[in-house]
Amino acid sequence: MRKQLLQHLLRLGAVLFLVLLAGCDSASSQAVPTSTPAPSPTATVTPDPALTGADWTTYHQNNARTGAVANALDPKQLTQAWKVRLDGAVYAEPLVVGTHVIIATEGDTLYALDRQTGQEQWHTNVGSPVPQSTLPCGDIDPLGITGTPVYDPATKLIFAVAEIKGPAHILVGVDVDTGQVKIRRSADIPGMDPRAHQQRAALALSQGMVYIAYGGLAGDCSDYRGTVVAAKTDGSGSLLSYRVPTPREGGIWAPSGPAVDQSGNIYVAVGNGAETSGAWDRSDSILRLSPTLHLEDGFAPVQWRQENATDADLGSTGPILLPGGLIFADGKSGKGYLLHANALGGVGGEALVASICRSFGGFAASGSQLLVPCTDGLRAFQVGPGARLKELWHASSGVDGSPIVGGHTVYSLNPGGTLYALSIASGNERARLSVGAVTRFATPTLSGNQIFVGTYTGVVAITIS
Repeated sequence: MRKQLLQHLLRLGAVLFLVLLAGCDSASSQAVPTSTPAPSPTATVTPDPALTGADWTTYHQNNARTGAVANALDPKQLTQAWKVRLDGAVYAEPLVVGTHVIIATEGDTLYALDRQTGQEQWHTNVGSPVPQSTLPCGDIDPLGITGTPVYDPATKLIFAVAEIKGPAHILVGVDVDTGQVKIRRSADIPGMDPRAHQQRAALALSQGMVYIAYGGLAGDCSDYRGTVVAAKTDGSGSLLSYRVPTPREGGIWAPSGPAVDQSGNIYVAVGNGAETSGAWDRSDSILRLSPTLHLEDGFAPVQWRQENATDADLGSTGPILLPGGLIFADGKSGKGYLLHANALGGVGGEALVASICRSFGGFAASGSQLLVPCTDGLRAFQVGPGARLKELWHASSGVDGSPIVGGHTVYSLNPGGTLYALSIASGNERARLSVGAVTRFATPTLSGNQIFVGTYTGVVAITIS
């Protein structure tokens, strides 16, 4: 009897085991059907645990190029925390990733400095910069890394473009923690004369691609044409590219670089082109490119031919993306434009045109408040409702650098090397500090209660208190 009971229990256990196994198989097949492959590990972006709200990983902090940090401390005083001399002039905006302050120099060197002390964590030289005497024209000597690099949290690489002896442009991806070069490849495309092209625009990062824009050298010499190049962040594949269809010039050189919307569309400002009488050659414009660099839309002022002929184009500042699907653009002519990002409008298709100022560098925006670096002094505007602009204040002519915003404060440099902190509400000065001579397009970086400024000799850290 006991033997029969034991056999019965064993048979029952086997049946239960088979039922449970079938249930598991069924649940597994529902979760991942055989017709749908499991996601590739390379498609998953793992956030860098070192990234914080204090990081500044691209020009003006984000792809819209707004350069604004909410809830930042408003200063009563600015004081120098440390100052470090490097191997060349710093034209690029400093980046901040965790404890690293990343600096790129015209000596073709990338540095990581401790944000609190300025102590060097690593430095990596990627080539020999190009003497200006070997180029057809220009105003940077030597010419090394000029455009602001970009940090990719997915690969933990700092991407930069260096001009090296040859001359040639190379794209490097450098490990943010060690300085080791993980990616090194040409950033020149066939038919592009490296001697004629300068990489001044900030790099942009979107959807696993790095975007690189080229203009010409100061003096508009030789056979350059405005070009955008895209490379995968894993270093694989061929370069993608777009060239402005003008016979010559049409440089994409504004220091703020391409702006990128949430769909990955690329917006660039194009300088004056060679065409002055025929059909629009897409110069003196704002262009929208697809993520794969196909031309989708564009805008040019009605007077684009005249602006081409007089070097009074839109290319001196990069576009900024604003709330409500708007884009603001300005340049050398003194006219500012509001554009609809989803319908740039072609020639004369702006949503609003207004006399603003001559502007160079990069804009900033906090909500609906727009900051414009005018050659006669920084100006603030209220954008909206709708496609409207209202001037709020105008700073003195000595405050004309590309601004950023922290809390209720606007920070701007002048070429003499003074950093100004102004009230965003009134433009009144809160504080100022001399940091040493800076380039015309220098713009500060904000991280926590610190500001970092690249100079002709290195970098300065400032404490906000």
